Amino acid sequence: MIMETDKFSELHRKNMEMAMRLAKASIDNTQRVMALQSQLAKSLYDISVKSAKAQAKVKNPKDLLQLQTEYARETTQRVLEMAGKVADIGNAARADFSQVLAEQLVSGKEDFMDSLQKIMAKLPNRIPGVSAAIEQAMAAANSAFEQISKVSSAAMGRTRKPKASK
Repeated sequence: MIMETDKFSELHRKNMEMAMRLAKASIDNTQRVMALQSQLAKSLYDISVKSAKAQAKVKNPKDLLQLQTEYARETTQRVLEMAGKVADIGNAARADFSQVLAEQLVSGKEDFMDSLQKIMAKLPNRIPGVSAAIEQAMAAANSAFEQISKVSSAAMGRTRKPKASK
């Protein structure tokens, strides 16, 4: 019974570690996105003030239209650049989540297989077909874990861009 409690405690510890990694990654990514949004807001404010001052001095409607066009182009460019950076953060977060999920699947597979092997070792060999049935169950479980790993890898897109230098 002590061994079962220890296994439960170990499983709980592993799950908590995974949850903490995901929570930290989520907080870090949220902070990055918020910093980008703050930079964008400041940048757009500065552009707006500069543009408003320039437009206030213009007398010719053609020049005014040109300034407004430049303002629209510059703000659009800044917003699109920021959207790309936010998308990069999202892609990196997805890759990190996929990695944690894959690690958890591998760990879960190993724990499950260890448990099945221990059960097999405790069973009497006198019962015909039990050993073969358990071996089949282990093979099926192993196959299921591999399929889940493949599907999660495909769904999460295991490719990741290298992080840019600061």
